[in-house]
Amino acid sequence: MIGDHTPVPTLAVKDLGRAREFYEGVLGLTPGRDMPGGVAYDAGSGGLFVYESEFAGTNKATSMMMEVPADAFDGQISDLRSKGVSFETYDMPDTDWQDGVATMSMGNDSFRSVWFRDPDGNILNLGTGMG
Repeated sequence: MIGDHTPVPTLAVKDLGRAREFYEGVLGLTPGRDMPGGVAYDAGSGGLFVYESEFAGTNKATSMMMEVPADAFDGQISDLRSKGVSFETYDMPDTDWQDGVATMSMGNDSFRSVWFRDPDGNILNLGTGMG
């Protein structure tokens, strides 16, 4: 069944060199292998494929979410800020925003998230799991 396999987010970029600087230099991803028109990254138990396309940055929704442990979240946020990443805020119900960081609750559980863009405008999300 398809559900038995790991999905791989696929992001379009206009300039692969510039994208590599961001995904490798800012986000710290390690390239797994070069592929025709792009590069595959291994990340956690999954991965990411970045490729050149004229349609880069046209998606107006979150393109990829990366989950980090709650105790690593603040350090990751500080690291991104130190590399010039700025966070976006959105009008979302039941969400408390503090300095670009969203805190959302569901019953007794809560999680935190930030949204930011890559150089081509793809919207990326970094968040903690529920708990």
